Amino acid sequence: MLVQFMLKNVLSFKEETVLDMTAINAYKEHQCNLIDHVTKEKYLRVAAIYGANASGKSNFYMAMSYFQRIIWESLDNVKNDKATAIKKYYHPFSFDGEEGNSEFQIVLILGDYEYKYGFEYNSDCIAAEWLYRKNLQTKRTSRIFERTTKKVDFGSCVRKECEAYKEQIPVETLVLTFFNKLKLKTDVFRNVFSRVMDTLVVPIDFWEDIGLLKDFLPELIDNNKSALVEFLSAIDTGIKDITYDDSEKEIKFITYHQGKDGVLHPLDLYFESEGTIKSIMLFIYARAAILHNKSIFVDELNVKLHPLLLKFIIDLFYENESQAQLIYTTHDTTLMDKKFFRRDQIWFVQKDEFGYSELSALSDFKVRSDASFEKDYLAGVYGGIPWLKEFSMKEGK
Repeated sequence: MLVQFMLKNVLSFKEETVLDMTAINAYKEHQCNLIDHVTKEKYLRVAAIYGANASGKSNFYMAMSYFQRIIWESLDNVKNDKATAIKKYYHPFSFDGEEGNSEFQIVLILGDYEYKYGFEYNSDCIAAEWLYRKNLQTKRTSRIFERTTKKVDFGSCVRKECEAYKEQIPVETLVLTFFNKLKLKTDVFRNVFSRVMDTLVVPIDFWEDIGLLKDFLPELIDNNKSALVEFLSAIDTGIKDITYDDSEKEIKFITYHQGKDGVLHPLDLYFESEGTIKSIMLFIYARAAILHNKSIFVDELNVKLHPLLLKFIIDLFYENESQAQLIYTTHDTTLMDKKFFRRDQIWFVQKDEFGYSELSALSDFKVRSDASFEKDYLAGVYGGIPWLKEFSMKEGK
């Protein structure tokens, strides 16, 4: 379960920026929107990030992707003809002439422990890296390791196994990635690595990637078609059945619609609307997240979806038995309403005149009990909207 994600000096986010999924206990509304934890702490199932075009909200999504890619690829640097991961994904704030180090940190709950993992880097090396583990029952925090450009210090729980390898870690490779590749008795590196990589960062324009359907839709039709058809019926696509034919080189998906004659008529899936195809893909992602308690980041979730369909997708994550979480960006304010969201679920990204993006939560503002979130947002009370100036297409104006 995701507790926090922090970035600093990445893309348009120059200053330290934190998305916190911890619920504010003082808010009593929509308790079903929260994940209850054994520690009596509660966490958000869904967070919506609003912002104008070019405000930086997609950069926040990209930052999570960079974070994952560096962890995944940082041991590939042994290939001399390949750019290092830290070089590929080093994109500091560009508008002040001071590049500096970029930084990421994530806080996760895994079993009975809370893990805090992060690193600081530039295009040449890992400048710092750390991993701490807190026992959620005893509240005791222990160090797994701390790393600087000069040395790596291991905590007592892993020191005996790891000390012999520390001189072998390249300066551009993360300690987490390095020890995840080794067969060790301790599973702490493998667990944290896997949990970070389990966060689903849904590609931009994912509905155009038919490869996702080819890879996952057959298994879904074979093993859980009833749930898919029920979902497609619930969102009013008119689809009564769905099958596939893999007898040829190219797999073919067929949907069925009932005509006035009462007969089911076949249609190639790719002739369905883009909204329907996107909905099926979202169902695949949501099912994976909900069944396996994953967190999922989606950029511009509202694109090609009717607001009621968007709400339907969001509501899938309010499944009591799951700890899945949805973090999505949007500029569609239709659902920005106290009927649907708690104040700590709504976030805003705003960029100032110098290109600095800032993330804030609705809970940071004093909100009246009778306030309209959407109305106040569009009036500029919370920021995150475009500042438009007069413009004329007529020459000389």
